Amino acid sequence: MRNLWARTAAYAVCHFLVDFSCAYLLFSTLAGRMGGAEQLLVYNFCAFALQMPLGLLADRLNRNAALAGLGLLLTSAAFLLRGLPMAVCAGVGNALFHLGGGLDVLNDSRERCAPLGVFVSPGALGLYFGSLLRPDARLGAWPAAALLAAGLALPFLCGRARTGFRSGNAPWPSAWPAGGIALSGLCLFSVVVLRSLVGMGLDLPWRSAAGLGLALTLCTALGKAAGGFLADRLGAWRASLFSLGAAALLFLFSDWPLPGLAAVLAFNMTMPITLWALAKALPQLKGFGFGTLTFALFLGFLPSYLGAGGLGPWALAGVALLSLGLLWLGLGRRAGA
Repeated sequence: MRNLWARTAAYAVCHFLVDFSCAYLLFSTLAGRMGGAEQLLVYNFCAFALQMPLGLLADRLNRNAALAGLGLLLTSAAFLLRGLPMAVCAGVGNALFHLGGGLDVLNDSRERCAPLGVFVSPGALGLYFGSLLRPDARLGAWPAAALLAAGLALPFLCGRARTGFRSGNAPWPSAWPAGGIALSGLCLFSVVVLRSLVGMGLDLPWRSAAGLGLALTLCTALGKAAGGFLADRLGAWRASLFSLGAAALLFLFSDWPLPGLAAVLAFNMTMPITLWALAKALPQLKGFGFGTLTFALFLGFLPSYLGAGGLGPWALAGVALLSLGLLWLGLGRRAGA
């Protein structure tokens, strides 16, 4: 399966399955139980923060499809565990899948941003639907079996068995990136921290109304997918200016459902853009760059975990404008951006 869109679709489906399974495991087994909050923190650390060091391993290992398959198998194994071991196993499995799949999509997409948006967007849907379910041994057997089957098949579908599953990653760099790239990376990192902070801290009075929780999730997923196509059409900077400028304006009226949903859609359009931009800045360390931005997601999760209050309309609009300024610096107004 060497076609760009066929491989992207395979990884996107597996992304939904992984996030669905992890959400089901966490919310059905940890919710309301003693130590559940600590185990949720451990899971998020393993799933997101751990991707930064593991990204270096993925870059060097050069076997992306096999790494993604291993992540699926570990997530499947988490269904056999309980408590802290389950959280660690599911988190590490999630991290390995995202790195393997993300690296392959980054390598395949080359100068295009749209495949990244398609790859990342199903995760929000998986988390939403997985969190709705309650413990059921018969129900839990289905995602575990699907993960097992996908983990065994994915390296052969998306990799090259005859070459030892080598993936064609760029050669290992002889020196670390220069200071200018580090500054650009810091700006992109900050944008992702802010996006995660908004995602965890949305204080919208209507979000718990019937059907609107699903609509919010659909807008999040659609925004991520649409952002990549918009960036390919307009360029990364123009797409960012359009999406974050619109988000800032719409957030001011986000106490009402329609402008609030539109604001969330527009705000999430920059997710594939930040991944694409850091991969361009670090072509020999794409896995490390991918993991660095997921570490940023973990940092954005912490204030909400520690009990910080939600963000109101004016704060959300300010975060959107701040993100736009950071993206202007992070993209560096490079040619093609």
